Amino acid sequence: MQPVLHVRAFEDNYIWVIRGNSRTHAALVDPGDAAPVLAALPRLGITPTAILCTHHHGDHVGGIPELLRQFPELPVYGPAHENIDTVTHPLRDGDHVRFPDLDLYLSVLEVPGHTRGHLAYYGHGWLFCGDTLFSAGCGRLFEGTAAQMHASLSRLAALPGDTQVYCAHEYTLANLRFAQAVESDNADIAAYRRQVEAQRSRDEPTVPSTLERELRINPFLRSAVPEVRRKVEEHAGILLPDNLSVFAAVRSWKDNFRG
Repeated sequence: MQPVLHVRAFEDNYIWVIRGNSRTHAALVDPGDAAPVLAALPRLGITPTAILCTHHHGDHVGGIPELLRQFPELPVYGPAHENIDTVTHPLRDGDHVRFPDLDLYLSVLEVPGHTRGHLAYYGHGWLFCGDTLFSAGCGRLFEGTAAQMHASLSRLAALPGDTQVYCAHEYTLANLRFAQAVESDNADIAAYRRQVEAQRSRDEPTVPSTLERELRINPFLRSAVPEVRRKVEEHAGILLPDNLSVFAAVRSWKDNFRG
């Protein structure tokens, strides 16, 4: 029995269905669209026990009102520092959520950058990180700063290497194209790209990844690597004084990348 399942939504979103040790109940992470969830639940034989939100963007919370019409007693957990009308249990950094029927216990991490109040949920070797960390990438800075995102990613990177990274989008292949522009000689990136291309040709998801892998292939976690710094300085045409400056330049490069 798989403890974490996925439901696809929109073009590239993943809604995570965490059933833990339960065969009949699950927590839903970032249900931006109710229709695919409502179609999947009876097929899986699952009743939702809670909703977890990472941030306020519509493709992550848009399905919650309809889910609440179907399951009106469902508790909704989400960031205390963001305006999400459906949240009944606002969460802050250091909080914990526990679901005994799933044997599930998650720590709450505030990871601002993509949005000001973005949360991640960590436990049982699983990281549900929304749009903060992607495989081979990270979220755009829509509300936060480069310094906030760099600190947030550094915090996530310090988790155990075998942590499974359940991000919210299927962006891996596009991210790897950029990663190879930054590190053309990185054999790990080249090998992973071949793997991901094969997976996508079979319409398979490429996530979860692992933190150990991300530390080897994700340019947004590799600002301290001399080869990355040299390539980014070459692209930017300036010397960069510290790892944060390298990270900010990588983010700016990716924002305009058309490879």
